[in-house]
Amino acid sequence: MDYIFEGFIRAFHIILSFDSEFVDIVLRSLFVSTTATIIASMAAVPFFMFLGLNKFKGGSIVSRLLSTFMSTPSVIVGLVVMLALARRGPFGALNLLYTVRAMIIAQVVLILPLISAMTYELAKNSGRSLKKLAQTLGAGKLQTVALAITELKNAIFIYVITAFSRAISEVGAVMLVGGNITGHTNVMTTTISKYNSMGEYELAIALGIILLMISCVINWTAYSFKEKGVKHGG
Repeated sequence: MDYIFEGFIRAFHIILSFDSEFVDIVLRSLFVSTTATIIASMAAVPFFMFLGLNKFKGGSIVSRLLSTFMSTPSVIVGLVVMLALARRGPFGALNLLYTVRAMIIAQVVLILPLISAMTYELAKNSGRSLKKLAQTLGAGKLQTVALAITELKNAIFIYVITAFSRAISEVGAVMLVGGNITGHTNVMTTTISKYNSMGEYELAIALGIILLMISCVINWTAYSFKEKGVKHGG
């Protein structure tokens, strides 16, 4: 038990001293996941809000496909992206494999179905009444989408930070496409896995504490926005 206690003592020392390696890993993790979440949100929210606001043949198929992609194991996502970016793959000439950009791409592919599915269902369940209101006011299609996004922003924000939470806690996909190269592509989750397997727990514990803190912040933020939505009836 002594090694666990000593591990936590050293982990807090790493955190409080702003160890350069520790800070570098945390900042890289936040950059990769934040960038991926922004890209995925910008791509998914407007399109699937528009799609969900309109009834069309095959709507149920879209829901099923999104649910299927949403539940795809992350390691499969990483494998697909890795094969696409590999030297002999269709995008091999771009030389993106084992780079931060490859990790961002993998996380975008991973969380895009999540944001898409939740936005699509939100539009179907809560957005269509807003569409009728917008139509009575003479709003066009783009204005209607903008109105729906504005009115449902609390729920959408919850979806976005939920996607960020999944992205930053990801191991398999970023390990495959990033390679966990020290000082270049190692992030919190992959570093925890590496140092745990090596039996060197100090940095792993320190990064685990930060991940736990991020998770708590995300959960508290999501809860606050959910409560705000309930109070305002949205």
